[in-house]
Amino acid sequence: MLRIGDFSRIARVSVQTLRYYDDLGLLKPVEVDRFTGYRYYSFDQLPRLHRILALKDLGLSLEEIARLLQDEPSVEQLKGMLRLKETELKELVDEEFFRLERVRARLRQMDKEQIMPNYEVVLKKLEPQTIAGVRGKIPAYPEQGPLWEQLGKYLTSKRIAMNGPCLTLYYSEEPDIDAEVCEPVAREFPDGEQVKFHPLPSVEQAACVVHHGPFTAIGEAYGFLQKWMEANGYECTGPIREVYLREAKHEGKGVSQTDPETVTEIQFPVQKIKK
Repeated sequence: MLRIGDFSRIARVSVQTLRYYDDLGLLKPVEVDRFTGYRYYSFDQLPRLHRILALKDLGLSLEEIARLLQDEPSVEQLKGMLRLKETELKELVDEEFFRLERVRARLRQMDKEQIMPNYEVVLKKLEPQTIAGVRGKIPAYPEQGPLWEQLGKYLTSKRIAMNGPCLTLYYSEEPDIDAEVCEPVAREFPDGEQVKFHPLPSVEQAACVVHHGPFTAIGEAYGFLQKWMEANGYECTGPIREVYLREAKHEGKGVSQTDPETVTEIQFPVQKIKK
């Protein structure tokens, strides 16, 4: 038998690791001195230790390895587990590769402009929600007032409360702007003549920027986001969302286009362009 220190040197594994594997039940010593607590191992345990280390090197967790060693799976079961790990590792590699591309694009932008950008793009998942909306064609982006008026009157008459920041969905851009003004609600209610209740599906990946300032300057945020998508190889895959986190003040008959305290998040559902 070998004391734990000797076994550690032969196996090239630290004493702390061997103690940890013992605690997990992965590799128990063949004997523990009941007076001193010394752990003793044998050469016969080296194959099991090598299997643990090999599976760990393939990316399996110690919990997965413990199940494998305990259940003695078939070759097909082991291959199935490794295929799952292969998929997981490929996704991680792809994610890091895309991150590297974004870093390089950011460096190219800074080399070109020599200034810090006014906006930052964040990729995130958008959760599903239920909305009440009024959809129609508008001649220009600021001219959404009549749509909002129809929506507000209906929800007020039915005493339906909103359940989050309001937003506008843009299904097409200029010159023929197809827009839907929306209020998130707790659940679907009966439709009105113009007001429709429907689910707004989740988006696995959206490129988002936050614009803090008046609507008259929001074009700069859209332009920045478009350039970012081109530089990083993304394309838009669905309606653009304009979410009003801090709504503009009302002035006269409509919403202020110049309120500097307005906070708007622009969300583009995106995917990588296939090459």
